[in-house]
Amino acid sequence: PLEKWLPAVWMLLNCKNGISSWELHRAIGVTQKTAWFMLHRIRLAMQTGSFAKMSGHVEVDETFIGGKARNMQVRARHAKITGRGGVDKAMVVGVLERGGRVRLSVGADRTAEALRGFVRANVAEGSTVATDALGSYVGLGGDYTHEVVDHAIEYVNGTVHTNGIENFWSLLKRSLHGTYVSVEPWHLFRYLDERAFSFNERKSTDLGRFTLVLRMVTGKRLTYDELTGKGQAA
Repeated sequence: PLEKWLPAVWMLLNCKNGISSWELHRAIGVTQKTAWFMLHRIRLAMQTGSFAKMSGHVEVDETFIGGKARNMQVRARHAKITGRGGVDKAMVVGVLERGGRVRLSVGADRTAEALRGFVRANVAEGSTVATDALGSYVGLGGDYTHEVVDHAIEYVNGTVHTNGIENFWSLLKRSLHGTYVSVEPWHLFRYLDERAFSFNERKSTDLGRFTLVLRMVTGKRLTYDELTGKGQAA
């Protein structure tokens, strides 16, 4: 009933670091499984579906999402972590328009083809693009004003930096590690949609975010079988 749905929408949108299914289950009196399903359906409604490219001064960066070795039992650590850095973790690439919006995608790898393709799909030609010194970004200069900051030397050089997108990564990980704790890789994009919406609507009021999502609900349907993969053919 709406007496369950409306509080759930309000709580997810207006809790700074999100709300877990266990918290929602206790708050509105549904099972944890139902709360988990409700939250994912609300996250679907938070997808903007915008194809408009970003412009002006933008920052591009990647981060890796996964469990921290120091928090794992020895057996789990050996089973899940087989290398250093981003090995065995999910990669997320993001583009942030300074003073504006962020857009995220779960990436397959850090190759030049993948990262440059992401930039060209999301940033208008002629924009100023700031990145770190990762070699995969070399070659963007033909379509953009490409600014590079080498983090082995410095983090800011005048207006050249990626501090904006890196600040967003810290907000994202605060939610994933602090509120949600365990996020399966195949559901990661749903949590990215949630965190991107919260960031992009950060200047809106609580009521503004609430009414915006309610207007976006139409036509977005997610069944439990689709969510869990049970509706897929073997």
